[in-house]
Amino acid sequence: MTASASQASDGSTNTTHDTRPHVVIVGGGFAGISAARALRHADVRVTLIDRRVYNTFQPLLYQVATGGLNPGDVTHFLRSLRVRQPNLDVVHEHLMEIDPEGRTVRLLDGQEMSYDYLLVANGVTTAYHGTPGAKENSFAVYSRSQAIAIRDSLFTRLERAAVRDGRTKGLSVVVIGGGPTGIEMAGALAELRDQGLEPAYPELDGDAFRITLVQRSEILKPFLPKLRDYAAAQLRRRDVELRLGAGVDEVRPDAVVLSDGTVLPSDLTVWATGVAPHEEVRDWSLPLDKGDRIRVGADLQVEGLHGVFAAGDVAVAPQDLPQLAQPAIQGGEHVARQIVRLIAGQPTEPFSYYDKGQLAIIGRRAAIGELPGIANLPGLHRLRFLSKIPLLRKTVALTGSFGWLTWLFVHITSLLGPRNKLMVLIGLVARYGVHLYRTPVPIVGDVPAIRPSKAQRRRLTPEQRAAADADAGVSAGVDGD
Repeated sequence: MTASASQASDGSTNTTHDTRPHVVIVGGGFAGISAARALRHADVRVTLIDRRVYNTFQPLLYQVATGGLNPGDVTHFLRSLRVRQPNLDVVHEHLMEIDPEGRTVRLLDGQEMSYDYLLVANGVTTAYHGTPGAKENSFAVYSRSQAIAIRDSLFTRLERAAVRDGRTKGLSVVVIGGGPTGIEMAGALAELRDQGLEPAYPELDGDAFRITLVQRSEILKPFLPKLRDYAAAQLRRRDVELRLGAGVDEVRPDAVVLSDGTVLPSDLTVWATGVAPHEEVRDWSLPLDKGDRIRVGADLQVEGLHGVFAAGDVAVAPQDLPQLAQPAIQGGEHVARQIVRLIAGQPTEPFSYYDKGQLAIIGRRAAIGELPGIANLPGLHRLRFLSKIPLLRKTVALTGSFGWLTWLFVHITSLLGPRNKLMVLIGLVARYGVHLYRTPVPIVGDVPAIRPSKAQRRRLTPEQRAAADADAGVSAGVDGD
């Protein structure tokens, strides 16, 4: 902190005497962290507010859900950003209200915080589109806790399936959504099944672990047609059933009902389609569109509110930006630059999104990608004359091993922190490595321990009760209960 900051009696930092402009950032996702880091050398105070104490790298959550990575591998402690950024404060709280006229925000604990510049970048959450039973009977994959819930439920259901009658029925998993998240989830489930679960569960005969992907239209619509065809062929090669052309009318505890009347049995349903802003956005006195996204101008400044910005999935800009990581990252950096310009008395600039392409993985040595042509590569995209040559503008399509290696490189380098990069590399090599991918190495879900009830314990002999007590003590030491 600066010399003007003082220490309060309760040990907290008091910055009331700090005269630097105060930038408040709501949300520790891609946009929020990018903006905060871009202000590292600016003469401002930055306060980052998030309801969680960590950042989640959402593009790899499906790996957590399918036992490929540990939850800590894809999360990063927000306060660690302060190690290299002394002008940053991190507040673990929840935003309740914004007062644009008074230029203050109110948090859940009741405190009010004034700001000179505000960035709303709190992201979005799962949207169920009003589908009956979807929220109650399916698992979303948008947060760390949701990914862990999928993993734990998957292994719990596998254990139950292994001991019940009619084992040929096995386990049925339905993935709803044919975008990158749904495709990657279905592919990772197939890898999990083929990698170690078949030899680990010989009780489940034949195709007892079945995976079905449901999509109303075609899969991976933003990608080139030939890449969509390649992805579909790779999924079918991995015994993933594709049910295309029908939507979902209802999600039941044990089935998914499609719009064409088909009823798909489902022991585990994963909802991997659709996002929407959090409900509390409606209470923030900000202009919203019909989908409750915050309306911003070309410079990402909220319409009619000077010094208030919004970036990432929660914002809707005239540029019609896709709801992906890169627009959020670049948007956060852009907002930081505009704040610096406003402090200097300069006008803001419109946001120009640079499309770096898109990637999706299906499984081992199988991924698809679209990379910008030579004329659109970083640095070269500023040379206007190159874009006039059609061959240099052509998008580069990636498939197979090269696409998979590109996907691996991009995702690992995008992670925050060296430890996360190293652990994710190790985890993915263990899952996809040449000599390791057939080894049963899933990170097991937390299946409930088997313990006798009090009534059952009363029927035990003294010797059996002593043995049960000893086992319970060991289990408690391992589980931390």
